[in-house]
Amino acid sequence: MKKFFITANWKLNGNIKMISSFFERLKLYSSVFLEKNIVIIAPPTIYLERVYKNIKNMNIFLGAQNVDINLQGAFTGETSALMLQDIGVKYVIIGHSERRLLHHETNDLISKKFHLIKELNLIPILCIGETERDKKNGQTQKIIKAQLNCIFKKLGKSVFNNTIIAYEPIWAIGTGLSADPKDVQLIHQFIKNYIKKHDKINTNDILVQYGGSINHTNVKKFIEQPDINGLLIGNSSLSLQEFLKIIKIAHDII
Repeated sequence: MKKFFITANWKLNGNIKMISSFFERLKLYSSVFLEKNIVIIAPPTIYLERVYKNIKNMNIFLGAQNVDINLQGAFTGETSALMLQDIGVKYVIIGHSERRLLHHETNDLISKKFHLIKELNLIPILCIGETERDKKNGQTQKIIKAQLNCIFKKLGKSVFNNTIIAYEPIWAIGTGLSADPKDVQLIHQFIKNYIKKHDKINTNDILVQYGGSINHTNVKKFIEQPDINGLLIGNSSLSLQEFLKIIKIAHDII
């Protein structure tokens, strides 16, 4: 059975009351809609342990939105991969465009994070994607190659086993301007073929999610594309009603 990966990136949103209500209601549906979907919830760091306690007996996994390149030491305000592992985190989002743009994270820094995550047997969700200017200039593939090449250069060929790649065109994130599903399919196909040029990995083992203004009205056409293996969802994951609609549509199609 094909598994479809749905990641909820809550970003800088949520509170104790919201978390309690969200999971109380989600438990009522988890056995119905999660059979064919692998659902990952990535709350703000301060709420990771609280979310973990809520999902322990559900078919849901804990994700983190970021990680530091250091495992311990005098690094005020940071969170290490060891700490994430210690509290039950399985997936770690890295390279999100908001980290790249707002926190000036480079491909080199992201590759270091990728390396640490893999060393601790956690699963990276590596975000890649182009800006609107890149897209208009026909640079999408060039940008994606550069983002992948940095990982290959640092870690060798067989690095994308047990990894999720999240293609997120920056111009579509949080804007309401979702990419065309057929265009996304071609880009996902390109990503998989490019990785296969470096590694003999089976195509079915290369997992690529799509993220960018996903909601229940447009999600069906994305799920139907053969090389879209999941979704990285922002705003639509904050509303349980909207999130469940997306999960149900995926459950019905897969």
